[in-house]
Amino acid sequence: MTLRIVVFGAGAVLMALEIVGSRILAPYFGSSVYVWGSLISIFLAALSAGYYFGGVAADRWPRAGALALALAAAGVLILVLPLVSRSILETFSAWDLGPRASPLLASVVLFVLPSLLLGMTSPFAIKLAATNLATVGNTAGVLYAISTAGSIAGTLLTAFVLIPTMGVRAILYSLGGALLVFSWLLAPYQTWSARG
Repeated sequence: MTLRIVVFGAGAVLMALEIVGSRILAPYFGSSVYVWGSLISIFLAALSAGYYFGGVAADRWPRAGALALALAAAGVLILVLPLVSRSILETFSAWDLGPRASPLLASVVLFVLPSLLLGMTSPFAIKLAATNLATVGNTAGVLYAISTAGSIAGTLLTAFVLIPTMGVRAILYSLGGALLVFSWLLAPYQTWSARG
C-alpha cells in the first residue's frame, strides 16, 4: 500500500511541477506555444531518461532506500527552485536566445533533474513490488495506472485549486516537502530486495 501511495504521489508531483513550470517561465518568456512545447518536451525527455536509469538502478540496487534517495533528491531540487529560478531566468532572458531557445534551455536547467529523478519511481516500484515473474506484467500495469492517476490528480489540483489560491513559491515548497514525506514513508522498507 505504501508503495502505491508513493507512486501516486510522485506522479501527482511531476505533473504539478510541469503546470507550475509554466507560471515560472511566463514572466520572462510569456505563455506561448514555444513555452509549452519546451516544457512538455523537456519533461517527456527527462521522464524517458528516468525510466531508463531507474530500470538500471533498480536492477543494481533493488532496495526501497535507493528509491527513497531519488525522491528525496528530487524534493530538495524542487525546494531550491524558488531560490535559484529568478537568477537563472534573468540570465537566459538577458542572453536573448530567441523565443524558442530561451524557454527550452531554461526548462532544461530548471526541470530536467527533478523530472528525471521522478521518472525513476515506476521502474523501481515495479522491481520492488514484483514477487512473481508470471505476474510482473500485471504489477507493472497496476503501478503505471496508479502513476497516471496521480498525474491526472496533480494536473487538475494544481490548475484548478493550487494556482488560483497559492503562490508559485508556496506550491513549490509543498511539492518538495511532499517528496521528502514520500521518501520518509519508504524508510520502514529500506531492506527490501529483489526476489529470486
